[in-house]
Amino acid sequence: RRIRKIKRTRKIMNFTYQNDCVKIKTTKNKEDERMPKRLLVKVNEADNVAIAVQEIKAGAQVAEDLVANQDIPQAHKIALEKIPKGKPVIRYGVILGYAMNDIEKGDWINEFMLELPTPPSVDDMEYGTKIVKDLPTPPVTTFEGYRNPNGGYAGTRNILGISTTVQCVTGVLNVAVKRMKEELLPKYPNVDDIVPINHAYGCGVAINAPEAKVPIRALRNLVKHPNFGGQVMVVALGCEKLTVEMLLDEADISPENVVVLQEQKGFDAMVKAIMDMGEKKLQILNRRKRETLPLSDLCIGMQCGGSDAFSGVSANPSAGYAADMLVNAGATVMFSEVTEVRDGVHYIAERCVDKATCDKLAAEMKWYDNYLEDVNVDRSANPTPGNKKGGLCNIVEKAMGSIAKSGTSPIVEVLSPAERPSKKGLIYAATPASDIVCGPCQLASGITLQVFMTGRGTPYGLAAAPVIKVCSRNEMKEMWQDLIDINAGPVATGEAQISDIGTELFNKIIAVASGKDQSFAEKYKLHNDLCIFNPAPIT
Repeated sequence: RRIRKIKRTRKIMNFTYQNDCVKIKTTKNKEDERMPKRLLVKVNEADNVAIAVQEIKAGAQVAEDLVANQDIPQAHKIALEKIPKGKPVIRYGVILGYAMNDIEKGDWINEFMLELPTPPSVDDMEYGTKIVKDLPTPPVTTFEGYRNPNGGYAGTRNILGISTTVQCVTGVLNVAVKRMKEELLPKYPNVDDIVPINHAYGCGVAINAPEAKVPIRALRNLVKHPNFGGQVMVVALGCEKLTVEMLLDEADISPENVVVLQEQKGFDAMVKAIMDMGEKKLQILNRRKRETLPLSDLCIGMQCGGSDAFSGVSANPSAGYAADMLVNAGATVMFSEVTEVRDGVHYIAERCVDKATCDKLAAEMKWYDNYLEDVNVDRSANPTPGNKKGGLCNIVEKAMGSIAKSGTSPIVEVLSPAERPSKKGLIYAATPASDIVCGPCQLASGITLQVFMTGRGTPYGLAAAPVIKVCSRNEMKEMWQDLIDINAGPVATGEAQISDIGTELFNKIIAVASGKDQSFAEKYKLHNDLCIFNPAPIT
């Protein structure tokens, strides 16, 4: 987990960072002070490619025995040796794909030059063979949070969350929430916000289909999110398929918790009913106070989006270091995104603490394989044009970088989408890779703060929990000074170690979770719509 120097010459300095199966090797030219501190980043000793720290012009000598044959865009790969047609292109010590034509030493390698390999089998995966217990020591082991009246994870915010049974109520609810924020919220200074849980589910859906359990589970779990302080409030229409009885526990179904719009006499009465109920909830929430709690009461989500080839070098390993610190302090950390771990799933299995956890991991991978196969696509549909512009050739390369955000901790549990955990520690929560679907799934699983890594940039945010942004390169921070919270770019350029940025991120997580700081997304109220994962049919 630490960076250590392994070789020094007059022109080249090499060193390695070990993160489970991932090593990072970098080079810099000491003779030209105008050049970046490093010209190339090589991840593993077995690699036959490296990525460009900055754009490299054709004809430039980037190492003692390496000249670029073409312009190499920033973060894109250069061949370190000749790779004959049909032979593997290797990064992270794994096969990204096979050369479709001969590749010469010094060539630019892009998305059009590789044939995607077969994904690894999930049958009979080895488990428990890489259980790391020597984790980095956290600077602190407590935070200031809101004790959960329902038990379980503590809140990082004190929010009135208003759940809904169906999209049809959204218009009325939004009007009511706007008025509540203007007229009521200022009276209750200990309440941070009022958040409507608007979604597109609830009617026109096959509510009894087997996979309808996924969106129903998500919405049920969101009702009792730790940041909502145990207060249950639901706005229903009255004729939808997702009934109040399906959304709430029987003990929570009462006129004190549920407003049914079809039972109200007109629009003004609807808004008044919502505001009257909301004020009673605000009065209760306003009595809540932060208190010093152990980090074992904290649940953090890790997600990446708009990734580039630096993500697996700087931002994600730094997040992984912070994750290891959190786990060592007793916290729970979740990482997700099935298609973005699928090609490295065997590395995750090696960290599963027992056979049951490994078997659940395999089952989630198989379920998603079948989900994609049913519509004649596979995991290759994942990478975006932005990912590819940022140097990621295919899903294998993207997945290997994505896994780095999980750190090195043992994996104690695997969750289906939107499931609540039963254990504490590092958890793999299976979700789609889409930012706006993964986020709500992690919220339903109980995260109260999310760390979001990006290389290309996105203003993504969640209303129900703070989101801390970590970028993979200096240029992203320079472009978005007031949107990026933590810059991991100095890791790629050699100006910082992963442990430095990881510790900085850990401290930021504690400060934001404790209400002593805000992320930029929270400050500017950058909140994406909730897209609830629904693999069942729409009728």
